[in-house]
Amino acid sequence: MATTTASIDVPASPDRIWQLIGGFDSLPDWLPYIPTSELSEGGRVRSLRDEDGGVIIERLEAFDNTARTYTYSILQAPFPVTGYRSTLTVHTVPGQDTARVEWSGTFTPTGVSDEEAIALFHGIYADGLTALHRTLTPEAV
Repeated sequence: MATTTASIDVPASPDRIWQLIGGFDSLPDWLPYIPTSELSEGGRVRSLRDEDGGVIIERLEAFDNTARTYTYSILQAPFPVTGYRSTLTVHTVPGQDTARVEWSGTFTPTGVSDEEAIALFHGIYADGLTALHRTLTPEAV
């Protein structure tokens, strides 16, 4: 099993960031390469379309509004992995008007090396967090 984590500090309150990213259907609001998301199964499954029209289906596994975190798994995607499970969390940075957003995942590569799968998802997480930072602080770009 392989793992990777990316994080970014954003000059915004944890509550403001969570308000934007905490909805399981909110990826199109801050992640430019996911323009559409549709919920099903009472909001527990999201069907995403990437900018090339590819479909990714994910299931919400755990959600904690107070801790500002959720975990999801991939049910269907064009990625070379199985057993994918990921967590998105907004952390308070004590003594600062900043929050740390962390996106981590575990998965088993299939047909590629651990390093290749890690590089793929680390890139997705890092690019996504950079897009989040841009969305919340457009004046900083």
